[in-house]
Amino acid sequence: MAADTLFQRITDYAHRADPYPLYAELRESRVARQEDGSYLVGTYHEIAALLHDPRVSSDRRNRTAPDETGIGEEGLPPAFIGLDDPEHHRLRSLAMWSFGPPHTPGRIDAMHGEITRIVKDLIGGLAGKERIDIVDDFAYPLPVTVICRLLGVPIEDEPQFRQWSDAIVAGIDPSPGEDPAERQRAAAEARKTMALYLGELAGKRRDHPSDDMLSAFATGHGTDGQFTQLEIMTTSVLLLIAGHETTVNLITNGILTLLRHPDQLARLRSDPTLMPLAVEELLRYEPPVQMLPQRTPLADIEISGLTIPKGVPLILMLASGNRDPERFRDPDRFDPAREDNQHLGFGSGIHSCFGAPLARLEAQIALNELIQHLGSPRLVEDPPPYRRSPVLRGPRHLLVEPG
Repeated sequence: MAADTLFQRITDYAHRADPYPLYAELRESRVARQEDGSYLVGTYHEIAALLHDPRVSSDRRNRTAPDETGIGEEGLPPAFIGLDDPEHHRLRSLAMWSFGPPHTPGRIDAMHGEITRIVKDLIGGLAGKERIDIVDDFAYPLPVTVICRLLGVPIEDEPQFRQWSDAIVAGIDPSPGEDPAERQRAAAEARKTMALYLGELAGKRRDHPSDDMLSAFATGHGTDGQFTQLEIMTTSVLLLIAGHETTVNLITNGILTLLRHPDQLARLRSDPTLMPLAVEELLRYEPPVQMLPQRTPLADIEISGLTIPKGVPLILMLASGNRDPERFRDPDRFDPAREDNQHLGFGSGIHSCFGAPLARLEAQIALNELIQHLGSPRLVEDPPPYRRSPVLRGPRHLLVEPG
């Protein structure tokens, strides 16, 4: 079939369980122009170069035919993930001042005990069950709870956050045959309500700060100044949205991969110190973010002898680059001890995943604890049903019998 229909086939739900043969086809072209004028890039070195190229924008408003105004239905401006420098740098730097090195180097490490307690509590709820849904019973509630604790949301309000999160996720994961408009409206309303709640909470913390990230957002002063109230709202909502679905899929894809490779599961169970390397391999082998569909060239750019015009949609297929044999030896083999594993699972360049340290820690703790608990687990259905989204790819349900 023609390369100009490749994106249609990749995004077709029929290929969600195994898109990797299509990615191999894309790598043969390296760059593939599609019928709608967009361009797909599927090879590792070309993707990495574009992620570091200042001529490539993350702001959709730079497209020749913009599909977004930059202001969502909820009336919020775009978060820094959808902006370019210098505004991206200012907002990201202010967020990082409160989140990690070099200014707050201990915040994520200090979460280790809290995350472990949350994981153990969730595992405790699995006791006695003959059948477990790894998604609904474990992977889905974990990240939203962790982010609530990180931000400093009162425990009694966490159930409300889960409801908002449910609505937001439903907006990007429509059911088959369903008009997505209503879900998208509900998702926009949930984002707005969550943002207003976080803005109000930040206002309280400005006068009475505590040792949490929302207090740091409200009171912190970096070299780039200070967050406005609206910027606190958009950045906090971004943390929840970007950090939730990706981590759910990382954990669920991880368990699915380990159950498909019982020898490696046994190896990790006997030597938990291997889990950090295993998580990096999972980020390469089954990345939760399959592609970055929102890039746009600010000038004509030549890639592999093909000129990509200014202003057209540029789609970087991260999962394809992660399986590129020109970069990774035996790329279709899952090797949890793989070294030199500079994968694209968290992107690269100035937009590399802001929450990567937290996602890594959550996945390492969650997978180590879960494989110790599950005994000799058995997959009930393989392949499992997948979420509809081709961008944030992972099982919608993953049923296992603990054994």
